Amino acid sequence: METSLFIFYFLSMLVLFGFGMHGVVLLFYYRKYNKSDSPKQQMPENMPVVTIQLPMFNEMEVAERLVHSACRISYPKDKLEIQVLDDSIDETPQLLKPIVAEYQNKGFNIKYIHRTNREGYKAGALKEGLEVAEGEYVAIFDADFLPDADFLQNTVPQFNNPKVGMVQTRWEHLNEEYSYLTKAQALALDGHFALEQQVRFKSGFFINFNGTAGIWRKECIYDAGNWQPDTLTEDLDLSYRAQLKGWKFIYLNEVTSPAELPADINALKTQQFRWTKGAVETAKKLLPAVIKSDFSWRVKLEGIIHLTSNIVFPFIVIVALLNVPIVIIKNLTNAYDLYYSMMSIFVLASISTFLFYTFAQRTIHMDWRKRLLFFPLFLAGSMGFAVNNTKAVLEALIGKKTGFVRTPKAGIIGKDPVQKVKSAKRSKINKTVIFELGLAAYFLVGLIISAYYLEIAAIPFQLMFLLGFGSVGYLSLKQALQS
Repeated sequence: METSLFIFYFLSMLVLFGFGMHGVVLLFYYRKYNKSDSPKQQMPENMPVVTIQLPMFNEMEVAERLVHSACRISYPKDKLEIQVLDDSIDETPQLLKPIVAEYQNKGFNIKYIHRTNREGYKAGALKEGLEVAEGEYVAIFDADFLPDADFLQNTVPQFNNPKVGMVQTRWEHLNEEYSYLTKAQALALDGHFALEQQVRFKSGFFINFNGTAGIWRKECIYDAGNWQPDTLTEDLDLSYRAQLKGWKFIYLNEVTSPAELPADINALKTQQFRWTKGAVETAKKLLPAVIKSDFSWRVKLEGIIHLTSNIVFPFIVIVALLNVPIVIIKNLTNAYDLYYSMMSIFVLASISTFLFYTFAQRTIHMDWRKRLLFFPLFLAGSMGFAVNNTKAVLEALIGKKTGFVRTPKAGIIGKDPVQKVKSAKRSKINKTVIFELGLAAYFLVGLIISAYYLEIAAIPFQLMFLLGFGSVGYLSLKQALQS
């Protein structure tokens, strides 16, 4: 029994170590290609027609500001079409229709398209809008974004290369300073965009459209098989299908698109669940095509890691559950002393992760040292979300289908007080919350046991687990009781 537990723990740690050390690989390519910038492109003399799609569902708190922002984008009116793709079943249509009519009277080519069903969810709305889109290129903004006026001026010229199918911009954060929760999210997203996306683009790896704040060549979407609703990450799915077809993607780190971060824990859980489950669904769907493709094994291996990285969450839960028994086993027998010594190398994965986010912050922020103070909070939060995201991974692996659940928004900019999100569902005290709080109590006991055995090396990780599961569970419970 002891041997089985130890082997299971060791193998789980090995998986986490492998994905954790992948950060070193990305840093290697970052250092190698950091100075190579994309050549500046000029807007074509005959400016192409562009369609801006604004997909939304029950977005009372942010719909109006998005439409106003889209209409402020600098581009000739006769070359610009705006589609408000509204699947709402609340009062959002009554809010938007007069606004759209007002801009139509001002000479804007803006259309309000309201579906009476949510067939295909966001993918279905984008697909139906695409069928009547006038533009040669299609920009997409989710409801929580406020696109900058120069968005098209910075992105359209990139399509001078006929092989370019999509251009993605970096997300900025409208409410990063709102709370510790939003600051930790900003750190995580900055790592993805400022380093991960940039490195993959410059190194010739697969990159992904992030669902918003990007622009597509319409021909590319059709050539890749159009939007498909069979995964919860239709953006990642289409991205890989397009690149497998030979289309090139461009990532512009210096061009930013501001967006609102989820301000409460359950909104963030909803978002993380959808992203995690959708990514695993996409991996199941497309990994065979990636492996069989004509890309080099260097590119294919990176793509495999990209698509499967969310598999770490079940292993985080396994390591968490086995951590305390392993401490006890270590002090009851010396049969595994050699292996315990070998496992000290696993700490390198934590160092790799820290360096990854350090370089990401240095890339885009002058006050990067200050921002790195939130790294322990981010790391603990990543552990705390493991239960929520493990459920997503397991549902994807067994093929359980669920609907596209939107991330509630509150219309927060800066440190404005939270507004109640009318369209959000009532939070429930579900099994996930109970499990998270149970794990917090479990690690409180684990800390006492580690202190008793003077296992000093185990205490920092157990504190991380306690903080992660405890804070996520507590905030979820608090929100459920207040809703």
